[in-house]
Amino acid sequence: MSIALLAEAPPACLDSTETGSACALIWDWTSNACLANASEFLVKPLRIIIIVLICLVARNLISRAITRMARATGEAKSPGILRPFKEKAPNLLGDPGATGERRRQRSQALASVLRSIVSAVVFTIMVMLVLAEFNVNLGPLLASAGIVGLAIGFGAQALVKDIISGMFMLLEDQYGVGDSVNLGEVSGTVEGVGLRVTTVRDPKGAVWYVRNGEILRVGNMSQGWAVVLIDTPISPEADIEAASEAIRGALAEIAEDEKWGRVLLKEPSLLGVESVTAFAITLRASAKTDPDSQWGLGRELRLRINEALRVAEIAPGAPDPARPGGNAPVN
Repeated sequence: MSIALLAEAPPACLDSTETGSACALIWDWTSNACLANASEFLVKPLRIIIIVLICLVARNLISRAITRMARATGEAKSPGILRPFKEKAPNLLGDPGATGERRRQRSQALASVLRSIVSAVVFTIMVMLVLAEFNVNLGPLLASAGIVGLAIGFGAQALVKDIISGMFMLLEDQYGVGDSVNLGEVSGTVEGVGLRVTTVRDPKGAVWYVRNGEILRVGNMSQGWAVVLIDTPISPEADIEAASEAIRGALAEIAEDEKWGRVLLKEPSLLGVESVTAFAITLRASAKTDPDSQWGLGRELRLRINEALRVAEIAPGAPDPARPGGNAPVN
């Protein structure tokens, strides 16, 4: 009789468990207190394993989707899910005319950032769910994390600003490695683009590390096309028509040159008289060229224009004493 009463006694876990729990279900199915009590030690680890597996699978699927999107973007193909955004914001996924290597670099950098963010979010949710299985009160923990996050946010405002600015620079393709840029106080060639800093080497060889959050404006001289402006001062007594013909001849000669003709996007032209002073008359010429070819083309144009004026016996203009640079040509 005592054995029957012991077998029929409800399990201890049933008193502290809500209806519908594993303990209650097993007790209803088997009427075995030992199995019902043991269920708490078997089901909880099983739930934790399921939570971990679901989080890992979700992270893997999202990371693979991000990788596929980045690969499609690097190959100048718009993923189907992003086509509506591409139509509304054509520059969101980069310039279709950008070089393949640069497009791949930008897409890989963005994919790496997105994968890191996804991993951090998924792992945080996983840890919170696992702690909840151990009956850990997450309220004080979340409150403490919020206070710590707020303190870190106030202390790392500059870092957060740099990272967010870096992400938008990558998204908008403001510049890339190898571009010639003007960032305000620093001008030169971009050697590295990161989420926090941009590395620029100036013409003298110095390497500058510019925080992305401090970049207020960007002048990119390597996107699309460039214009070379050549200002040539001649003597006020010189024949303007003869000087103009000499300059036009030099422009036509460089347009027919096998080397320089390839970098010209438009026939160079003489715009006319740019300024007149008591010391010189300045004639301006213009040439539209490929990006990064403007400096070499500008030097060649100055050389040929100077030679053409010398052959035509056109006297150069005198330096203007009121200007620190005199009548230096402008490019």
